[in-house]
Formats: sequence, structure tokens, C-alpha cells
Amino acid sequence: MTSFKHLPNRHNTRSVKWDKVKAIYGDADVQPLWVADMDLEIAEPIKQALKDRVDHGVFGYTFTDDLLDQLVTNWLDTQHDFNVSTASLIYSPGVLETIHMTILTQTEEHDKVLIQTPVYFPFHSMIKNHNRELVKNPLINTNGHYTIDFEDLEAKFKDGVKAMIFCSPHNPVGRVWTEPELKRVLELAEAYNVLIISDEIHADLVYQGSKHIPIGSLDSPIQEQIITLMSPTKSFNLAGLQVSYAIVPDKKVRMQLRHAFSKYGITMLNTLGITALEAAYSNGKHWLDDLLKLLATNKQLVEDTFENEPLVQVTKAEGTYLLWLDLNALNLDHDTLKTWMETEAKLGLNSGITFGENGSGFMRMNIASPTAYIKEALDKLTDALAKHKKNA
Repeated sequence: MTSFKHLPNRHNTRSVKWDKVKAIYGDADVQPLWVADMDLEIAEPIKQALKDRVDHGVFGYTFTDDLLDQLVTNWLDTQHDFNVSTASLIYSPGVLETIHMTILTQTEEHDKVLIQTPVYFPFHSMIKNHNRELVKNPLINTNGHYTIDFEDLEAKFKDGVKAMIFCSPHNPVGRVWTEPELKRVLELAEAYNVLIISDEIHADLVYQGSKHIPIGSLDSPIQEQIITLMSPTKSFNLAGLQVSYAIVPDKKVRMQLRHAFSKYGITMLNTLGITALEAAYSNGKHWLDDLLKLLATNKQLVEDTFENEPLVQVTKAEGTYLLWLDLNALNLDHDTLKTWMETEAKLGLNSGITFGENGSGFMRMNIASPTAYIKEALDKLTDALAKHKKNA
């Protein structure tokens, strides 16, 4: 069993989270809890596989093969009851790259592409950067529990939306969508002929009491209108190794995506990324199970810490290792809140406004670290809140 008690020293490793703290926050003493990677060592079988591959000493051109395809489809079947044909797989360096290519190949300039805010901030910019019209379907927040506004979603679909970027599990609000919710999304997409681009990179990171259901696994007349995007990088802390895959049932769409990747020079994966994917899906399950226990412990610690604190409402995440903290009771505008968090609490979290206008007053906190590190951050935030109350 992995204990996850050790906090790796990530300084001087070109870590975005750690080595850019002073550049981003203006103070090297700010404790980083923002970028969505883990302050945890990877699973030993993955580490050993990478060591063995490095010891081989040759890093020429590599390719994906039937063995890798089978490992991916077996993982999807055993973990998510998702029966996928190996022929439907496309590999790419990352989920975002595949979303970019999907927007380029499956929509035209000025087409409407919908997102559900507050949501992962690159979704906003990539739609605009490709000269598509950004359409927002804001989620409904009811006492810290988010749901889909289906009435608004239908109205937006009816108004000509061509594609929808669906975040499942949802980053940052932590929802794991239920089967009835997913079926309603499918019904509306069928009625208005909307392509679903489903980012499911957090699929393996779901807490007890919830179950991730890939939207493409549900019986639907529009299964070929669903592109599902997944990766081992979030689940196994491999973001720097650049490896992901898409499930694309429609043969014509697969060919269009492959042509687009080739056109833009994206023709193969990182050699070590392939090695890590193979090791993760072959021998990483026990580590992942231990990780989920750690995340549940950390999540509970955060919830317990602020259970009786009126200034902080913790959105109860059903999945991901990202917690969505509602700090609107502080009555600070989003810039002031960000500055207060950095200077008074000495914590580096993601500002909620970057996820959409309805993220104002919120902060996103990464809890994928040893429990002691999370406890240290909570103590700092608790002290800052006490000082704020005293000065109010």
C-alpha cells in the first residue's frame, strides 16, 4: 500500500507549479495549490518501466500498436463498462490538442460552440481563437450543488449550436454526471444535431458514492456524434509525458482528425509517454486505489475544516482532485480576493473568475498532495480568515 506521506522536492525541475511561484504570485513563499498535477511520486511499476526504457539508451521514433490499443480498451471496459473497438482509437499528445483538431475539422468559422460555465478556462479561449462563437450554458448552483440548466441548454441548442464541449467529471465544480443527466444531454443533442466533444480526463478520479459513466457508453442513436477524450495523465500524475487518446466511433471523423494531426505535424507520441501509459494500465490499479483513499481523506479534511465557517462554502466534489471554494461571503471582488489569498493566506489557488463570470468569488484548490501539506494550507487559510474577521 502506498502511504503518500512524502512531499517530493519539485524545485529546480522546471515545474510550472513550483518553479514559477515567484513569477506568478510575486512571492516565493506562496504555497502552490493550483496547477492540476500531483505533488506525489508516481506508481512504482510506472517508475520502473520508465527506468528500464531509459536504461535501454535509444530513443528513436516509436509508434502505438495493437498491444497498446488492447490495454486501453481493456481499461475502459474494466474501469468504466465502456466497450470500445480498438479501431475507434486515436492517440494524441493531449486532450486539448484533440479538442483543437475537433473544432477545426468538425465546425466552421463562426459556428456556435457551447461550454458549461464555470469550466476549465482553455475551453473559452480555444473556441474564440478558432474564430468560433462561444456560447455559454451556465450551470445552476443550488447551495453548493451544481446541475445542468436543461431549459437553457435546449434554447441554446435550438439557436444553432454546432458542437458542445462537455466536461465529465466536471472541472472545477467536481460533478460526476448521473445517467439521467447524461441521457437528457444525449436527447437534446440528437434533437438538434449537436456534436458532443466529451473531455473525460478525470474519469478515474471519482469518490465513493458516485460512478463515472462515459457518455459514449450509453445506448443512443447518436453514438457516432460523440468524441470521448481520455488519458492516464491525470489519474497517474503523468502530465509532462504528453499522452492521451480519443474514442471516435465515426470512421469519416477519425480520418479527418488523423489528417488534421498530420497536417499540423503531430504524428507520434512521446516515447516515454507510451511506456508510462502501458505500465499504468497494466500495473497501476493498486496505486490508483490508494490514491483515491488519500484524496478522499484530504477532501474530508477540507470539508470538516470549514463545516462551521460561514465565510467558506466547500462545493462537495464527487470527482477530480480539485475543490471549488465559495468565498463570496468575504465580499471581495475577484482581484481583491486573489490578492488577499496570496498575501494574507500565502496560498496560490486558481482564481474562480478565469472559469467564467459565475466563478467570481470562488477559488479552485488542488488537494493531490500529502495530507500534511493540505493541513498546512488549511491552517494558513484559517488564520487569514480569523484576521479578516478581526479587522472587519
